[in-house]
Amino acid sequence: MTMRPIRLGMVGGGQGAFIGEVHRLVSRLDGQFELVAGALSSTPERARASGQALGLNPSRSYDDYQKMAVREARLKDGVEAVAIVTPNHMHAAPAIEFLKRGIHVICDKPLTATMSEARKLAKAAAQSDALFVLTHNYTGYPMVRQARAMVARGDLGKIRLVQVEYVQDWLTERLEATGSKQAEWRTDPARSGLGGALGDIGTHAYNLAAFVTGQEPDAVAADLVSFVPDRPLDDNAHVLLRYAGGAKGMLWASQVAPGNENGLRLRVYGDKAGIEWAQEDPNHLWFSPFGEPRQMLTRRGPGAVAEANRVTRVPPGHPEGYLEAFANIYVEAARAIRARQAGKGWSHDVEFPTLRDGLSGMRFVEACVQSSRRNAAWVTM
Repeated sequence: MTMRPIRLGMVGGGQGAFIGEVHRLVSRLDGQFELVAGALSSTPERARASGQALGLNPSRSYDDYQKMAVREARLKDGVEAVAIVTPNHMHAAPAIEFLKRGIHVICDKPLTATMSEARKLAKAAAQSDALFVLTHNYTGYPMVRQARAMVARGDLGKIRLVQVEYVQDWLTERLEATGSKQAEWRTDPARSGLGGALGDIGTHAYNLAAFVTGQEPDAVAADLVSFVPDRPLDDNAHVLLRYAGGAKGMLWASQVAPGNENGLRLRVYGDKAGIEWAQEDPNHLWFSPFGEPRQMLTRRGPGAVAEANRVTRVPPGHPEGYLEAFANIYVEAARAIRARQAGKGWSHDVEFPTLRDGLSGMRFVEACVQSSRRNAAWVTM
């Protein structure tokens, strides 16, 4: 029996918004969701034009997320889940509006702009029966799932070193002064929050390392800087990491490193072996047992584990990339939503980032900012 798509709404993501279009693409890749309503912009004309371009029923194209939440909750065929793809400062309020009406929330990262907003959102989520999913989408890659499984089963031994970086170059010049809306809000503390590059991409790197290793640092020492004049938020972050189990790590996040487009890379080393993965070469995972030749593991190839294969769509040698990995978060969310609607629990192998991951990322940003203001002093998470 074919299941009908889950009715999806969207807040933000109107015409010209990169991440909104990505969410729409990946939500429908596997036929699990159908966009039926949206408050795509707070500007009435833009909201109307964006809804029309997407073929939304005019009666379900809103210019106010509160009106949308109230009306959709009353409709017999109202939205069952909503994707929030606004700038950081507009994550909490819409999420709370929908959560308190029992509508599942799929929210772009980071969780919020401030820790106080994050706490309010956490309280609303705890009081709601609806799910909260955070789209740290890089955890959806099959070879990231492979890496996580290998660490968990002890292939690397006791973890000693964690090296993660997320490096771009698009803010090397003061792009925010040229009218670029994407650059404007990311460099504005009122909309982005405490972190610039740290909050935008550093949280992805932090989350990836935590997901694969199963560990979060208990202390950080951070050196944050804005190299571009008159930029109020960091555009480069170097962070030392200390783990309770004795491991040490380093995280580098930069948006001012010429020649780097989307360089998310992770290396983890234990006392038996190491692994390396790069987002720009996502179908391969390097495994290096001590004293033996390096091995290149491939998606759905020899040695692939069940955790990786269950989020793989096509045979080995047929590349899967960013959109497929992102879509895996939506597929996992759909499985959990359908289970919740049926009054059941979902399978233990269903994996998606949650509010807990978002709160951890917020604590990480807050601790790094505190550390940097104290001349890179160690700060407990």
